[in-house]
Amino acid sequence: MKPSEFRNMTLDELKRTIASLRDEYFKLRIRRGSEALPNPLRLRVIRRDIAKALTILKELDKKETVEKGENAKS
Repeated sequence: MKPSEFRNMTLDELKRTIASLRDEYFKLRIRRGSEALPNPLRLRVIRRDIAKALTILKELDKKETVEKGENAKS
């Protein structure tokens, strides 16, 4: 997924997406130990998607913190 797709998600959608990607990554890692994966590059793609989603999540948290700080000063 592209970062813009993650940015268009709500906070809850983003958290659910991260959870489902982590679950899929875990299942693929387990399968890799017992059999050959049909698409081994999928592991890399999922890992990078998780990183992108976590980055966007951190940006949103940081933006919320800054906005709360500005409201407290007012």
